[in-house]
Amino acid sequence: MTTRQRHIAHLHLHAALNGRQYNDVMEVMSGVTPHVQAVPPNAVQLDLTSAIRYFDLSAYDVVQLAKLRLKALYGVDSSAGLASNRMLAAMAADASAPGETTWVPADRVANWLYPRPVTALPGVGRTTAETLHRYGLHTIGQITDLPSVTLQRLLGVGQARLLAERARGHDPRPVTLSEPAVHLVADLVLERDCLDPAQHHRAVLGLADQIGQRLRGESQIASRLTLTVRYADRSSTTRTRTLPEPTNHSPALTVAALSLLAGLGLQRARVRAFMIRADDLLPTDGAYRQLLLDPGDARARAAEAAADRARRRFGPGAICPAALAN
Repeated sequence: MTTRQRHIAHLHLHAALNGRQYNDVMEVMSGVTPHVQAVPPNAVQLDLTSAIRYFDLSAYDVVQLAKLRLKALYGVDSSAGLASNRMLAAMAADASAPGETTWVPADRVANWLYPRPVTALPGVGRTTAETLHRYGLHTIGQITDLPSVTLQRLLGVGQARLLAERARGHDPRPVTLSEPAVHLVADLVLERDCLDPAQHHRAVLGLADQIGQRLRGESQIASRLTLTVRYADRSSTTRTRTLPEPTNHSPALTVAALSLLAGLGLQRARVRAFMIRADDLLPTDGAYRQLLLDPGDARARAAEAAADRARRRFGPGAICPAALAN
């Protein structure tokens, strides 16, 4: 008995979508295949294994059909990756120029992965990359050629085994049906690649303040914050932190966001864009908040409420953090 080859597509949506629009995209994709997984805030994954038989098309042509429907119905441009599993499809999408599709057939996975940088593998952050680079390991192929015992000495047993599996293109995860998560997103695409840590700090500060304003405007609080940094070479790094308590207080969100930024160590990184996503949203009236004896906290929240009233009356630019003032 032979196992049917899986065909997984990962679509990057080149548009800033709100929750309703993202739901519309998910509905359109469910008309291509019932096996659709949300990858918020701007991607979806499709298992096309059964769809290619239904449409009597190649997997590549089904991807083009999905992209055409997105463009025709909603004007959403997309780039895509097509491969035999979710990880490879996402990596192929990252390697695709806007509007293009990168297909990695099953018999070419090793050749496609071999010259790619280790940072292209999911889960390889800057700390892991720096450790590998110190020992002359810069490409995925060098990881696959390395004896497993040596890799375990460098990274530890658990991480080494996972990295070795990913370097060989293995990913058993299925595409699971899921509703898009409730979230808010604020992003900033810089005019040019930026190396200045002070500008990185200002960008993240401004995005955290935007998220706080939007949460308060919609009477919601967030339990988790995610920072994504996209670099000049189109690679990206994502870090997530659960907040000490659900909040929409801008200073608390800013502390968490800047802490995530500091943990990335971007001193010499050429940054193209930042994105902050607030997840696990709850209504404000159903939330708890730790009471503090410090009267400064109450004054800060009162000032924040007054600033929100001023923005509603005079526009969003009426008041901003001092660090963002021109």
